[in-house]
Amino acid sequence: MPNRALTIPNLLSILRILLAPLLLAAAASGRAGLFLFLFLLSLASDALDGFLARRLNQVSEWGAQLDSWGDLATYLAAAVGVWLLWPALVRRELTFILLGMGSFLLPILLGFCKFGRLTSYHTRAARFAAVLLGFAAPLLLVGGPAYPFRFAILIFLLAELEEVAITLRLKHWQANIPSFWHCCRLPPE
Repeated sequence: MPNRALTIPNLLSILRILLAPLLLAAAASGRAGLFLFLFLLSLASDALDGFLARRLNQVSEWGAQLDSWGDLATYLAAAVGVWLLWPALVRRELTFILLGMGSFLLPILLGFCKFGRLTSYHTRAARFAAVLLGFAAPLLLVGGPAYPFRFAILIFLLAELEEVAITLRLKHWQANIPSFWHCCRLPPE
């Protein structure tokens, strides 16, 4: 990995990967407050890394992949942590949680089957859905209403279906595709 790869956005993605085991440890030890703090820190670093990559002109394929690995680590650790800390909430929202996890994993599995790697499209719809979930999930965890979370999951499902459509259309892997429309406008391969 060249030194040029150690950019601020990439370091933020690495931070998210390193926070995943800490999320699990906080959940396993029953420390809900620490878990929420680490989860919010991870979400904030996720929001910042893409913004800074574009703002500082430090967008790269390696950074896109690193960001996707950070997302995967965060979401899987968060799912396990929520299950450990709030089992009654998980039972109550199981349909939406499974819908969210399934829609998250489907494009990942499809990308690995077709390209042998994470897709790393970072579509506008996926970023919008991540922002919605970034507000709705913590709100739900602190006892807030379920409807923002459920709405965010439905938007997330649509965003992930767009990623599936992009994967099915592409012949070769490419990172950072803003939308299916942009994918359709790519030059033929």
